Amino acid sequence: MLLPAYNEEVSIGSVVLLARRYADRVIVIDDGSSDRTAEVAANAGAEVVVHSPNLGKGMAFKTGFEAAGDADIIVTMDSDGQHNPSDIPKLVAPILEGVADMVNGSRYLNGRATDTPAYRRIGQTILDKVTVLNSGIKITDSQSGFRAFAASTKDVFRFSATGMAIESEMLADAGRAGLRVKEVEIRVRYDVDGSTENPVRHGLGVLFRIFKDIEYNKPLYCFTLPGSLLSAGGLYMGFGFLRTFYLGGNLNFGPAVLMILLTLTGSFMALTGIMLHSIAGLITHLK
Repeated sequence: MLLPAYNEEVSIGSVVLLARRYADRVIVIDDGSSDRTAEVAANAGAEVVVHSPNLGKGMAFKTGFEAAGDADIIVTMDSDGQHNPSDIPKLVAPILEGVADMVNGSRYLNGRATDTPAYRRIGQTILDKVTVLNSGIKITDSQSGFRAFAASTKDVFRFSATGMAIESEMLADAGRAGLRVKEVEIRVRYDVDGSTENPVRHGLGVLFRIFKDIEYNKPLYCFTLPGSLLSAGGLYMGFGFLRTFYLGGNLNFGPAVLMILLTLTGSFMALTGIMLHSIAGLITHLK
């Protein structure tokens, strides 16, 4: 069990004690906390690894996966008390049964919970849709921090995202590696949310990171598709101009310039996407 933690001295002790009922080892990665998170976690019986300074959740996961050593199954869970450790058996069951390599704990598997704050539902829906586009994995809760991983997946993940975008990045890595990903329903409490980050800024940051990932790994979506649409718009305008000219009408300079710009820009973007897609495929093949 891996628990990345940053200034969670209020909740970390009870989370560790509950998690120890269901996990052989509980490892807390104290990511540069300025409070007594590490001390409280150790007193509760956890193995503690301390980062100094704060390196971000991605690096905390990387450290935790390395510290897990030869564990057969690795479970990750947030440290703020929102998740219930009694759901751990549900998460690991698909891996033990041999039907999954990675299990995602979903708050929304049976629909959006009515007790979920409205701003969370809107932001989650957007992030879920974009993450599905990037990863190719049908998922209902892309930002869940409650997950289980088979030992064979340890070398799949990049752990390059420094912020909360790590959840989406890991799904993208799982999709590219062809991992079998299952979802199980989990419970969550919002009355103990200890996050101090602005939710809008957090959501936009994650969204930007996902788009950067799409730009690098799926250039056909990022360049070729919008480029083709722009070119199609320019050609449509061009046919309209030809029809007007054929019927004896006059051509307006402004729309004509716009048509040329749309066609040229769209064609350039489409060709760029195709070239980048070919290069990415070659790099993957060489690896």
